[in-house]
Amino acid sequence: MKRSRGERNIVVTALKAAVPYIRMFKRKVFVIKVGGAVFADAELTHHIVEQIGILHEVGIRVVLVHGGGPQSTELAGALGIPSRFVGGRRVTDKATLEVSTMALNGLVNTRILAACRDLRLPAVGMSGVDAGLIQANRRPPVTDTNEADGKVDYGYVGDILDVHSDVLAGQLDAGFLPVISPLSADASGVLLNINADTVAAALAAALSAEKLIIATGAPGILEDPSDPGSLASYMDLAGLARLRADGALADGMAPKAAAIERAIRGGVQRVHVISHHLADSLLLEVFTNEGTGTLVVEDVQSLTPAEQAAETDR
Repeated sequence: MKRSRGERNIVVTALKAAVPYIRMFKRKVFVIKVGGAVFADAELTHHIVEQIGILHEVGIRVVLVHGGGPQSTELAGALGIPSRFVGGRRVTDKATLEVSTMALNGLVNTRILAACRDLRLPAVGMSGVDAGLIQANRRPPVTDTNEADGKVDYGYVGDILDVHSDVLAGQLDAGFLPVISPLSADASGVLLNINADTVAAALAAALSAEKLIIATGAPGILEDPSDPGSLASYMDLAGLARLRADGALADGMAPKAAAIERAIRGGVQRVHVISHHLADSLLLEVFTNEGTGTLVVEDVQSLTPAEQAAETDR
């Protein structure tokens, strides 16, 4: 298709603007977590995988971690198995664990790999079980004053003990794009379901990732969950703590906030929360100074004046 001179100029200008970011991030590791809602839709799946593919093609070493909550809930409903959530986290009994395993590994992971094949991307499907990538223990019952007996047993839900990052490093060194399902197992081989945001944060810290990017249904982190216009352009850990204390982190955002803190405490310098609803949000977040969502750092004072000005202009 022949482009007009104006269209060609736009393409050239965009390429020139992207070059400094390509140079800066080449060979760096990005861990990208995308919620399962995206992969329930073929068009959205293609669109996000296409953006991830562009990052891969320009030399960024991408690890994709996916969720599968909507698929698990839908499959459980079809099988007559009720779904229960506490604090934004799924309570996983034996039946629910089997459903989650089928949905995460059998449906979502395979669907992503198929989309990657369509785009000629060298993706490899894995879970935390593969080669002992993620070591975990079953979470013990935890105190919860909202429960009748004052505690909640999450069932077959795992807490991460360790990450064998060399498993992924080998895949990345070989030029592959790992696609990770958030399942693991304990030392005895008992399968455990782990929150995908938690897995992404642990992998990002273990790989010394340049960035952790969380694509979600929200535009970013909102100061007021009921007001889409209250998007925080940038935030630090103190700001997250304030929102948590104010009760401003909705159920779905609470585990994300905990994962963000874990990643930053683990050495990840930049965590981005973006919307998968916004066209090309991932590319805009990586290859423009303005970005689209919320940038989270340990301390906003670490941002340069230029970064703060750009974030304010979002």
